[in-house]
Amino acid sequence: MRAGIGAVLALHDSREQALERFRLMHNTASLRAGWLEKRLRFQENLLPLIEARMDAATGNEGAKARAMIATAFACLDAATMTWVVNDGKGEIMDLYDECLAAVRG
Repeated sequence: MRAGIGAVLALHDSREQALERFRLMHNTASLRAGWLEKRLRFQENLLPLIEARMDAATGNEGAKARAMIATAFACLDAATMTWVVNDGKGEIMDLYDECLAAVRG
């Protein structure tokens, strides 16, 4: 998941462009709603890929995979919102790693 997020973030031409886009998305209700809807569809598309990597012996791989995917995206949200609030200081992926570490405890 981390590698995929990093690849998507690399699509921006510059940090300034990324900051502008994230700021616009986080501060515009209709754009944020559209992003959330797209992300939910994407999460469903990721589900079989994540389930295939999990231990099927428990029989609950669907719930666990959904939780893992949702957590990864929640951490991405927290990281990008923090990055926007801090006016683009630091690295989004470092913030993402910090968010994941916080969830893991």
